[in-house]
Amino acid sequence: MITAHLPAGYVLARTQDWRGPVLWAALLGAIFPDFDLLFFYFIDDRAIHHHRYWVHAPAFALACSGAAYLLASRVAKAWTDAIVAFGAAWMVHIVLDSVTGGIMWLWPVSGDLYRLIEVPGRAGVHFLVAFLTHWTIVFEIAIWIAALGFAWRQRQFT
Repeated sequence: MITAHLPAGYVLARTQDWRGPVLWAALLGAIFPDFDLLFFYFIDDRAIHHHRYWVHAPAFALACSGAAYLLASRVAKAWTDAIVAFGAAWMVHIVLDSVTGGIMWLWPVSGDLYRLIEVPGRAGVHFLVAFLTHWTIVFEIAIWIAALGFAWRQRQFT
């Protein structure tokens, strides 16, 4: 996925009827893994695929979310819903990246990237153009349509 992570977080939040800070936690969680692109471009000089960084490893996401939830449930119960929303949206991001991007589903046992559909590179074509013109763009469009539908419905009934 290239453009659909934020709207997917919004769709998740709306299907759960999350509002206020919990909605914002879901939106942040939906884009959080791609903050690694700052490291990828400005520090790592694109040495390894950014889906190999820890924020794109499902086991790490689940461990961090679970630890944060356990800690909050003992010391800051008011934060537990936001932590669940953030963690769930983080996992939605990872699942969406599994469609074409490749995710280390077996990490830490294996560092192999697993994807459902391979988007082939094309000579002389930037990778973004290759992704945006591949038939899998329909998944992103569907997520955007769902998010816009939820936003329209929310506006109509509030």
